[in-house]
Amino acid sequence: MTEPRAAPLPLDEDRVDVWLTALGAVEHDLLSSYVRLLSAAERERWRRFLVRHAADQYLTGRALLRTTLSRYAPVPEDAWVFETNAYGCPYVAEPAALRDLRFNLSHTEGLVACAVTLRGDVGVDVENTGREVDPLALAPTVFAAPEVRDLAATPPEARRQRFFAYWTLKEAYIKARGMGISLALGGFWFELDGPAPRIHFSDLCPDREERWHVWRWQPTPSHALALAVATPSGRAPRLVVRWVVPTLPASAIAEGRGDDAGGRPALR
Repeated sequence: MTEPRAAPLPLDEDRVDVWLTALGAVEHDLLSSYVRLLSAAERERWRRFLVRHAADQYLTGRALLRTTLSRYAPVPEDAWVFETNAYGCPYVAEPAALRDLRFNLSHTEGLVACAVTLRGDVGVDVENTGREVDPLALAPTVFAAPEVRDLAATPPEARRQRFFAYWTLKEAYIKARGMGISLALGGFWFELDGPAPRIHFSDLCPDREERWHVWRWQPTPSHALALAVATPSGRAPRLVVRWVVPTLPASAIAEGRGDDAGGRPALR
């Protein structure tokens, strides 16, 4: 099941790795083998899914998380133990010596993403932009006033893409904070115009803008992804993006930034 153990990948406080798995690349036999990696609690949760594609997303996500973490430390994939904080945010519980290894996981129809860094706060969100939403109806319930106004002013043909840009950025920040929906959604907002997104806060969500580094991009034509990171040093981290199918040999990993043979657009 497990690929030959390679030397651990390097990771430091000023680097964040994002691992992506296209669900269409995961064969049925490989999906079935992922079950052996799950803890008893994860297996029970997987069995409760009534919709096949949702079960496959969850299963692949857990496999991606476990195999990814084992790339940074000599720990068997099935030996990681996770717990959650008071808000439901997961973290490494065992091995206790590796609790500085921070991660965040997101999955949607067709794609799974896992972000990993050292000692920093990290959140990732990925969404399938083809799903049915009414941006103007939903925006006032989940966005801050400046975001709602900007979305309303966006031409109809570009509104869906704009909506998912805001949605994924807000989700990524919420997940990085590890406080879930206890954060006031109207207390922070993003500016999308410019070389990179910028985050702003009001008294409803106290935080410091300068400590956050955020990215957004389209890893596929039908997916939007956003990443939020706060490093211990405050410096902007180096970002490395990899495509992988969990349990394949390391030689099968594709690494890159920006456009490549797979047609992935540049980060922004």
